[in-house]
Amino acid sequence: MQLDELYRQHPELFPAGWEAIEARLRSIAKQYKLDSHVLFDVSEAGFSYHISDQQTALAAAVDGFRQALERIRILVEQGKYGGRDKIGVRLGKVIDKYKVGKHFVLDIREDGFAFQRDERKIAEEAALDGMSIIRTSIDSNRMSTAQAVLSYKSLSQVERAFHSLKTVDLKVRPIHHHLGDRVRAHIFLCMLAYCVEWHMREAWRPLLFCDEDIEVKAQRDPVVPAERSDAALEKIHSKTLADGTPAHSFQSLLNALSGIVLNTVRVPGSFDDTATFDIVTTPDHTQQRALDLLQKIQM
Repeated sequence: MQLDELYRQHPELFPAGWEAIEARLRSIAKQYKLDSHVLFDVSEAGFSYHISDQQTALAAAVDGFRQALERIRILVEQGKYGGRDKIGVRLGKVIDKYKVGKHFVLDIREDGFAFQRDERKIAEEAALDGMSIIRTSIDSNRMSTAQAVLSYKSLSQVERAFHSLKTVDLKVRPIHHHLGDRVRAHIFLCMLAYCVEWHMREAWRPLLFCDEDIEVKAQRDPVVPAERSDAALEKIHSKTLADGTPAHSFQSLLNALSGIVLNTVRVPGSFDDTATFDIVTTPDHTQQRALDLLQKIQM
């Protein structure tokens, strides 16, 4: 099971909001009998996960698949599924659900089926579990090994950008244009809007559920799994900042800023044609800090 691949291919399955994302992830883990083996770290921007013991997790997924096959075999013996075609279709649904069919050898007959674990493939999978190879056509003089790994891992930022554009914040669709130039202009404006959003997120790191020390993050070992700092974990667990004010997601901070409004004022008892003047709401502590951080953005 590759949760990050599922997240990239079908972002619509993961609703906006970290609580909804976490609920969806736990539902998927439970479906594959992995709810006791996977730890999730979820934020508004996305999620990461850690499998404490991959061999045990694989064994749990394989065992869940075996139990599902046993249930089908009982139904076949009771006469519910007859013929190779019907049995094959029912088995195909189970294989598609658990994604571990390659670890079993199936023998489907007209009157039933048999299966057994493919121990050789399971052993091969266990030996390579957690390993991956990254290849690049760029010369090593231009990009070191560490830079290649970091560049590959930075693709998650591109995936978050597409997720934001398609579903969460900017919602590029539907496109009410038909001419090529207009469609390209629409997409270009959406990309500019995301550029603004990215700079806002970076400036607001002290107010969001984010790591603030970017330099340490950039200098870490690229092969070792990324870990959040103690300060970021404290913000997540306590949902407060160091000064005791609430920590925010990007959306909740935008909602807080929506409280700043422009009021058009006319002196009480005056006539309709009397001159008016405008007053802007005085920002509270959080709003003012957010505005001050935006002023520090350098393009």
